[in-house]
Amino acid sequence: MTDSSPSPSAPPRTLRACVVTFLNARPLYHTLVDPKHMPRHADGTPMFSVEEALPADCAKALAAGECDLALAPVGAYVEHPEWEVVPGIGIGCRGPVETVVCCANAPIETVETIYLDAASRSSALLLRLLLHERGLDPELVRVEHGRGEGLARASEGKAAALIIGDAAFGMRDRFSHVWDLGGEWFRATGLPMVFAFWVARPGLVGPEHVAALQAARERSLGKYAEAIAKQYREELQARIEGGSAEPLLSEAHYARYLRKTIRYGLETKQREGLVEYLTRCRDAGLIEIPGLHPEDPIHVKFAGAAAPERLVAARARRSKPMDVAALLSAAAEGKRLDLAEGIYLLDNAPLMALGAAADRRRAALHPEGVVTYIIDRNVNYTNICVTRCKFCNFYVPPTDKTGRAYLLSKDELARKFRETEDLEGVQILLQGGLNPSLGLDYYEDLFRWTKANFDLRLHALSPTEIIHIAQLEDMSYTQVLERLLAAGMDSLPGGGAEILDDEVRNRISPFKNSTDEWLGVMRAAHGLGMRSTATMVFGFQETAEHLLMHLDRLRSLQDDTGGFTAFITWPFQADGTRLKLRDDTSAFRYLRIQALARLYLDNIPNIQVSWPTLGPEIGEIALRFGANDFGSVMIEENVVSQAGARFMMTAEEIERHIRLAGFEARRRTMAYELLPLAG
Repeated sequence: MTDSSPSPSAPPRTLRACVVTFLNARPLYHTLVDPKHMPRHADGTPMFSVEEALPADCAKALAAGECDLALAPVGAYVEHPEWEVVPGIGIGCRGPVETVVCCANAPIETVETIYLDAASRSSALLLRLLLHERGLDPELVRVEHGRGEGLARASEGKAAALIIGDAAFGMRDRFSHVWDLGGEWFRATGLPMVFAFWVARPGLVGPEHVAALQAARERSLGKYAEAIAKQYREELQARIEGGSAEPLLSEAHYARYLRKTIRYGLETKQREGLVEYLTRCRDAGLIEIPGLHPEDPIHVKFAGAAAPERLVAARARRSKPMDVAALLSAAAEGKRLDLAEGIYLLDNAPLMALGAAADRRRAALHPEGVVTYIIDRNVNYTNICVTRCKFCNFYVPPTDKTGRAYLLSKDELARKFRETEDLEGVQILLQGGLNPSLGLDYYEDLFRWTKANFDLRLHALSPTEIIHIAQLEDMSYTQVLERLLAAGMDSLPGGGAEILDDEVRNRISPFKNSTDEWLGVMRAAHGLGMRSTATMVFGFQETAEHLLMHLDRLRSLQDDTGGFTAFITWPFQADGTRLKLRDDTSAFRYLRIQALARLYLDNIPNIQVSWPTLGPEIGEIALRFGANDFGSVMIEENVVSQAGARFMMTAEEIERHIRLAGFEARRRTMAYELLPLAG
């Protein structure tokens, strides 16, 4: 395929967009065709031209090069993994969808033939999956959309019809047996269903197009849902007067369908549902994805988002020479580095000079010569997870049949918690996979039980888990956190951050939470008075810009909330994972990044070393590269240890390493309150 993207000197190009004719797609392109609101380039050229087609025909047009961008079924995307998906926008549901239904006058489990509407690949694929998982094997016959052949035959004998789109409105009243496929999927998985999204040929959709498409959706849903419903009903009424047999519902019904029934996002929960759908289809032998090994996790490629304005400004500043020695001296004295300066130092400062400046800053912030640590236990209560991150060797999917999946019982947890208290532990670090069978009530019960039976603090649930619970319960982050706080949760760990930059996240974990979602949970937690830690994992072929944007986002949030108690960074451990990267995860790069973090994060008081991934000797050295905390004894750890990290230590060993580095060792709480000296 040739690259048809414009050259820098060419005039801005209008992308040819092919859109679905159904009512549920209209909010995504309503303002794209409105002369008053249509997105334009700076010279007035429209960003998009729009043509309508059936869902399957949109995908065919994109594959044939007849358009540049299409609202295409997810089922068609799997045949073209080179296509790029526009982030944040989808057409889906969380429960019954009303317009994707399988209808019959006999129980659908007993039918011998199902007639499939040929207009949508995703709906037909979903029906095949549901039939497969229920052990049903009727004959499937494709029929043309809109001709009524399937409906006519479904009215007779042991036959059913898959009806999609606007023709499906009112079908529940016409047949005695109806499967709403959105509802059936939700009952089977507890996850949303994504039927379609914007996809584009590679390299054509830039940040300005992504922003315009997202803005078009927001404008249509925010201001024009009722107008779209009214226009649709008027068009339908005219067709009925012309002889069409389509059902006519109220304008309010159509508006409610757009505002409540259809979900137009492609955020964390929708991504989880998407990967679960595709993975189950592949495992059932219903799809093959070109170029992907059958055991590799399924991922999608997202079109790029715009660089933040402060990064654009930093890039401009970096073109000017900077004095490394002067920057390090000023930072060591507490002067705030800006983004351009941080990037420049990470790329150019000599390692030992960077470490010396970080050590000076550490000494200024913690002049007492004390290095702290905590005794806690890292309990991974379940390994069942729907996100399927490439870099994780810990998770097991909900459909696992190997016997590796687990959910710890209260008896098992009690044994671990009692042992923690016996070893003078003060805290449980409780994290696990995103298990779709665990709702908010499970965690409330678990936390109340823990507090009633043990004298341990709960440093529990990463932002990723909070996002998962919030979307599962259809609640806000604040509502979930308030309930968990009331049940006994004390603080929030900073897991799931990896690199807080969506360019990296979309490569390594496209079905996990976005940067803004992770930061949003932390903002909500801090707003409730909860303290938390912040983390970063490097080694994903990220750049200095990615690393500094991560730090800058943490620093900006800390300016607003003051809720972070500490920052921890460590290198990615690749052993046994599916993410095959060649990147610098050496101790030297770790020390460089940690030292720069101490200088850049001028408002986060504590920096922890990462001895579990690099060893206690590197931990000693790291105490002279800006760190003032030796982390945790970690009585138990499962995630990074399954990816190659094998170092474990007792409290006595940690204290010995702290003393060898020239410091006094003291135990602490998560909030960095010093505990009484032993004895």
